[in-house]
Amino acid sequence: MLEKYLKQTEFSSYEDFMENYQVQVPEHFNFAYDVIDAYAETEPDKDAILWTNDRGDVKHFTYSEYKKASDQCASYLLTLGIQRGDCVMLILKRRLAWWITMAALHKIGAVAIPATHLLTDKDIIYRCHEASIKAIIACGDVNILRNIMNVEHLSCAAGSGANKITEQERIGKLHLLFYIAINIGLQIAGIE
Repeated sequence: MLEKYLKQTEFSSYEDFMENYQVQVPEHFNFAYDVIDAYAETEPDKDAILWTNDRGDVKHFTYSEYKKASDQCASYLLTLGIQRGDCVMLILKRRLAWWITMAALHKIGAVAIPATHLLTDKDIIYRCHEASIKAIIACGDVNILRNIMNVEHLSCAAGSGANKITEQERIGKLHLLFYIAINIGLQIAGIE
């Protein structure tokens, strides 16, 4: 696979590497299709992801499984109205779901905006306004969910006087569609 994207893959020295290392990226490169799905076709049983957590849980995910899960997630996101060019915020901590959702968004052509779980409701509102966020995909963490639910209340109250944002304008400007990916779309793919 490297030969497809690198002019040269073997180097005799650091100097040789510095002089001859050159990445060749096709014009319409899509990591999900051109790497994940390509490996799923040529080496379906090869490990794509080795995920662990601080409790000692371990999950091996092959390229075949990665392709299938990201395809299912992409299909589900399309049914929710996520389209090419839409901005989608991901607040999934260090979950396996982050990797699947990221690949799914690449397949759709949507713009993934990774976000930390430490965002406050005001941080989320700011990002939603600045990036025209259409959807937020979040894990079921209580603090994250509380901040997301507060967004609706605070965003309606934003502005004052002539700049007061009406409910109709808020819907038009934010294009927010909230849902919890862990419990909906990714469960379809058998991922928790």
